[in-house]
Parts: sequence; C-alpha cells; structure tokens
Amino acid sequence: MTGHILLINPNSSQATSAMMQVIAQRAAGDGLAVAVATATRSPAMIVTEEDLLAAAAEVVDIGMGHAADCAGIVVSAFGDPGLDELRERVDIPVTGICEASMQTAAQGGRSFGVATTTPLLADAIAGRAATLGFAERLTGIRCTAGDPLALSADKAALTAALGEMVEACIGDGAQAVIIGGGPLGEAAGVLQAHYATPVISPIPCAIAFLLDQIASARGRTRRTVATAAK
Repeated sequence: MTGHILLINPNSSQATSAMMQVIAQRAAGDGLAVAVATATRSPAMIVTEEDLLAAAAEVVDIGMGHAADCAGIVVSAFGDPGLDELRERVDIPVTGICEASMQTAAQGGRSFGVATTTPLLADAIAGRAATLGFAERLTGIRCTAGDPLALSADKAALTAALGEMVEACIGDGAQAVIIGGGPLGEAAGVLQAHYATPVISPIPCAIAFLLDQIASARGRTRRTVATAAK
C-alpha cells in the first residue's frame, strides 16, 4: 500500500477534475497526496441515468488499473457509478461521494435533502438513498431549473440557484442538505457558511471516510505483522 489517494472523476472534464482535486487535497491535509484520474468515455458532465450507468465500467477499469499504487480510492460522481463492483475487485478502501455524504447527513438520525442541478438523476439519487438504507431519511431532491452544463459555467448563478434549492430542502423539513454532485464542489463549500442547517459538501465527506478506512486497514496490517512475528 502506498501513500496517496486516487480520486476518480467519472465525468470527462479535466477542469472539473482539477477543481475536485483541490477540494480533496484540502480535506486530506498534509498526510496523503491526492491524485486524480479522469474518465474519457463519459460526457463532460453526467446528467442522465444512462450516463451514470455507462460510466460504471470505466470507473472500475480506472480503479483496478491504479489500485496497486494507492492507499484508497474515491469515486467522485453523485450516484457512485461502479463503486460496489470496484470495492469487490480491489483490496484497498473505496468510497463514493454519494455514499459518504448520505452517511454524514444521516448521522444522529437526521433527515436530509439533496440540492442538485440534474433532475434526470433524481430517481437514481433516490435509489441510492434506498440502497444505503436512508429512504425514510430523505426528505426530497430539489433540482435547479435549466441546463446543468450552462448553469455550472456561471459560478455565481450556480451558487445562487443551489442556495434556493437548499432553502427549499430546509422547507421540506431537512435537518441537513447535501449538495449533490462532484462538479458542484466549489458551490458546496461557499454555501456551507450561509445556513444554520448543515450543508454537506460530498468530496470532503468522502475523503474523511476514506482516511478512516485507510487508518483502520493499516492498523489491521500492523496487528497481523506483529502477530506473525511472535
């Protein structure tokens, strides 16, 4: 096991990869470097369930190709494409930004909503919540209007539109709100400071969960080696 984290961007945008890498490295601190691998067979931004399902195979390919050289892997698209299969096929910790953020949002029995830009992924997001056992905690998925790609190109408009969706989620009764998407990472960071209700940024959640898993795995390895040496 070597000392870096791999962040897989299932979208094909290099700019999105660079942005997510900065957020992930800030969350990881100085202990572990964060490398990034970007999909090439997906659109610049995954906006449909078909895109999400199609991305899974490349995520698995990328993860398996890098697993021998890293300490853990983050799948950085909301919906966690390929996560479950990749986890079964590699021997290092793997998490996804949807999984980690929902686990964080639901801590203490909280209800939570999702604010995002991709209405065509709403069913997939709800399905992921159900798979993770959080269907009854999910208060709703609030989606911005208009073209997600065009909105993402305007940082101020994106942040404002997502802020309106955060407020809608709070109005639905959410005790925490997830900003649902890796490409929305910068906006998530900005919005966290504006609400008393917790606003969850998925990439730092995934890094925190992965660091815990890596520490646990290394602890098990040390215990195994110590036992074998007796």
